[in-house]
Amino acid sequence: MEARTLTATDNTTEPQATFRELGITDDIADALEAEGIVSPFPIQTLALPLALTGTDIIGQARTGTGKTFAFGLPLLQRAQADPGSARRPRALVVVPTRELAIQVAADLATASKRTGARIVTVYGGRAYEPQITGLKNGVDIVVGTPGRLLDLEGQRHLDLSEVGALVLDEADKMLDLGFLPDIERILKGIPEQRQIMLFSATMPSEIVSLSRNYLRRPTHVRASDDDSGHTLPSQVSQHVFRTHQMDKQEMLARLLQAEGRGLTMVFCQTKRVCDQVSTALKGRGFAAAAVHGDLGQSQRERALRAFRNGKIDVLVATDVAARGLDVDDVTHVVNYECPDDEKTYTHRIGRTGRAGRSGTAVTFIDWQETARWKLINGALGLSFTDPEETYSTSAHFFEALRIPSGTKGTLAKEQRERAGIEAEEIEDIGETGRPGRGSDDGEPSGRSRSRTRRRTRGGASATTATAATAAEPVTEPAASADGDRPARKRTRRRRTRSGVEVRSDQE
Repeated sequence: MEARTLTATDNTTEPQATFRELGITDDIADALEAEGIVSPFPIQTLALPLALTGTDIIGQARTGTGKTFAFGLPLLQRAQADPGSARRPRALVVVPTRELAIQVAADLATASKRTGARIVTVYGGRAYEPQITGLKNGVDIVVGTPGRLLDLEGQRHLDLSEVGALVLDEADKMLDLGFLPDIERILKGIPEQRQIMLFSATMPSEIVSLSRNYLRRPTHVRASDDDSGHTLPSQVSQHVFRTHQMDKQEMLARLLQAEGRGLTMVFCQTKRVCDQVSTALKGRGFAAAAVHGDLGQSQRERALRAFRNGKIDVLVATDVAARGLDVDDVTHVVNYECPDDEKTYTHRIGRTGRAGRSGTAVTFIDWQETARWKLINGALGLSFTDPEETYSTSAHFFEALRIPSGTKGTLAKEQRERAGIEAEEIEDIGETGRPGRGSDDGEPSGRSRSRTRRRTRGGASATTATAATAAEPVTEPAASADGDRPARKRTRRRRTRSGVEVRSDQE
């Protein structure tokens, strides 16, 4: 595989070409300008001219640098020139999580307002019927997660035989979630004459092998702040404090009252802690909501919509649930618990400081997390080898984060201006159930078992259940012709012991 590499930096001072000058049609460029999107990002400047010619691309850039439009605009122009048909899209975008699928489809819809491109989003946790209907009505571009894409293809609702362009977005995350076999099945199912664009923040060996096996003479385009392997956003101010477990919630509540704080993401390691922190913040008067894998898809989408719309300003999330959340106005990111490794740390703080804005990243390090943090600090070359011991009353904590003097851990009533999660309606999406083993988001939900044990005592078979008594079926006669409802038939309850009915003395 021969490949050439093109590199640009985010701080380049050279005048940038417009979208039209890069080859984007007037209809798409006008739609972008109507949304205030005029100047392309470096990754877009590099990738668009190549993608428009059908060249295979390996794109490497950190989150928030405009990757979606770098591959999405060429797909829209392809669909404009050669529309798809029922069940047969012309382009396919494969993403690791449901939230990223929704975000990518929304960005493509924004750019295609004047072209009328038909974009269908498919992912697990949502009913099949609306997705199948969308495919049957005709589709140009399908955005989806690997599991649901293969399910629909296996049921013959999706035909990949006319896919001319395939995008793998956040390919490294898909490998982390174990989707490599699914990706290879999808790659083998599309025509041999096709364009493949692979976008990834990092380039592990599996990504290199994948590109060698399936891409043809790709061009490697890279946009970053520097040449380091882990691109930390330079406009993000980082703070690390050694904290105590019982003081974390109080510290977080005071931090959330810092000057200039806007939308904030709080990252937790587990779903249980995620719920605990979200509940505690709401009890302290903050407009907060949790997002994690144990929540139904409609609940997750409701929380994300409320966050984007500003009805809540604090989103407490696990790492997997937050992947693909693309909100430019996040001012603060808080690592409530130390991340697992340097890649996770980089991904978390990449949620702020997007699109050239400034941001603040705060990390709480508990005593038992010190060793793990030292590994992250060394891998990224940070200067927080020995974080200062900090309490919710520490003066340096208030000063570093611009927290007003005298701030307490409860938000004043006159400052509770957000509508809250309750103001966001729950959309009926026909959920197929909570995600579990094999789900598209890679975050297994808690186990739930309903088990019945049968045992034999004295030759009788008995059933051990949670109920102490068994009830006979209740029969209810139909309503009379005049509309009066008859009285419900009384149910006689039976008591059993070892499978033998026991009658009381009163019967």
